[in-house]
Amino acid sequence: MAFVTGIMLIDAPASALNNMGSIPGEREDNTVGVKQIRTREGIFPYVSAQAYRYWLRTTLEERSTEWKPSPIHRGEKIAYTDANPLEFWDDDLFGYMRAPSKKEAKAKAQAGDVVDTETLATVTRLSPLRVSTLVAIAPQQLTSDFGTMSRHEGNPVPHEHQFYRTTLKGLFSLDLHACGTFSYADRTGFRHLDEVRRQKAEAAGLHHLENEKSYRLTLEQRTARIQALFEGMAHLEGGAKQTLHYTDVAPALLVMAVTKGGNHMFGHTLGANRLGQPECKIEALREALTVFRDDLLSPVYVGWVRGYMDEERAKIEAFVNEYNADSANQISISHPREALLSLARAFAKNPTWLD
Repeated sequence: MAFVTGIMLIDAPASALNNMGSIPGEREDNTVGVKQIRTREGIFPYVSAQAYRYWLRTTLEERSTEWKPSPIHRGEKIAYTDANPLEFWDDDLFGYMRAPSKKEAKAKAQAGDVVDTETLATVTRLSPLRVSTLVAIAPQQLTSDFGTMSRHEGNPVPHEHQFYRTTLKGLFSLDLHACGTFSYADRTGFRHLDEVRRQKAEAAGLHHLENEKSYRLTLEQRTARIQALFEGMAHLEGGAKQTLHYTDVAPALLVMAVTKGGNHMFGHTLGANRLGQPECKIEALREALTVFRDDLLSPVYVGWVRGYMDEERAKIEAFVNEYNADSANQISISHPREALLSLARAFAKNPTWLD
C-alpha cells in the first residue's frame, strides 16, 4: 500500500493560532492563553491536529467547487456528520464515528426536521488523512499583550492574551489505499458501511472487493477527491487571532513523497539548530533517502518559499544538485503551493499509487 508522507513548517512570527481559553489566576479575568506543552526544556506552543483539520475542511468547503462536505447533525448531547462516504468527500478522507439512536430519529421526525441517512449499526471510519500536532521546534518565552476596550463612556475594559514567535512543525500522511475504499467487515473500527450504506453502494455500482469485504469508488472518483485535498492544503487558510496577528498558515517549507508503507521517513529532517532557529538537517535527509530508497514511489517534492531561511535553502539546493546527479529518485524544489499542486496532478498519471 502507498501513502503520501510529508513534513511541514509553518512560520508564526507573532501568532496565537490555537488558544485554550481564559487562564485562571491571571491579573485579568479574561486573559486568553495559547495551547502549550510544558517540559523541563521550557514551553512549546502548539496547534492541535483537530484545529489544523478544521482549517483544512473549511478551506476545502470555501475554495473547492468540487468538494462535497458532509452535513452535520446535532443531537441532544452529540454532533455527527452523515457518515456517508459514498457521497460526501470529507466523510471519506477525514473519517467519522456514528451510532444509531432511535430516540433522536423519532424526535426529529416528530419535530419535522430533515431526517439524515438512517443508521442501523454503529459505523466508524478511521481517517485516511493523518495529521500530527504542530509543535514549536524550540521552547519559547510567551508574550502577553495587554489592551483595552475604550470606545465608550466610563472606565476602559482591560483584556489580555498570549502570543508567540516560533516555527511550528507537523507531520501528515494519507493512506491512498483507504481513500474511496469502504469496508463492511463486522469489526470495531473497520465497519464503514452498515446495511443501509452497503445497499447504496450496490445501487451505485461500486466495485465489490469481496476478499476485503469492501466497496470501492472508481479510480477517477478516488483521484478527484485526493487531488482536491492537496489543492486545499495548497491554499490553506485559518487560525485564531487573525485580526490581531494575521499569520499565513500555509506551509513555508514542506518535504513530501509517495512511499510504500506508513512509516514516516522525513520526521527528523527538519528541526532547530542550537539557537532555536529552523534548520534543514541535510545528513538526516541523506540518511532517510538512502535507507528508504526502495520505498520511494515518486519524486521527493520540496516546497520552499523564497525569502524564508534563504541560507538554509542554499544548502539544500547544493545537496539536491549532488543527489539528483546520481539517483533515479529525483528531488524537485519549488514554492510549497506549486509542490502540492504538482503532487495533486501526478495522481492522474500514476494510478498504481491507489492500488
